[in-house]
Amino acid sequence: MFVVSLHYKVPLDQVDAHIEGHIAWLKAGYGKGMFLASGRKVPRDGGVILAKGDRAALEDELTRDPFHQHDLAEYTITEFDPVMVADGLEALQG
Repeated sequence: MFVVSLHYKVPLDQVDAHIEGHIAWLKAGYGKGMFLASGRKVPRDGGVILAKGDRAALEDELTRDPFHQHDLAEYTITEFDPVMVADGLEALQG
C-alpha cells in the first residue's frame, strides 16, 4: 500500500484552474481499483492519496495527473505494510 503526498509548487489559483481534470483523473484511478482514498491537506498546500498495487504502475499513473503534467505539484510516495487495521478495514491488509 502507498501514501502519495502532493505538495503544491504554485499558488492555489493555478491549481484550481486544473482541478476538474485532476478530479476526473482521480475518478479514473478509483475505477481502476488503484486509489482507496484521497483528499486535500489542511491547510490546503497539497493533497494525499491512499493507493494500492504495483509501485511502477502507480508512478506511471501519477504522470497522467494534470497537476503533474502542468508541473503544479511535487509527489512523495511512501510504501507501507498495514499490519494492523481498525474493524471493517481488513481489506487493506496484504
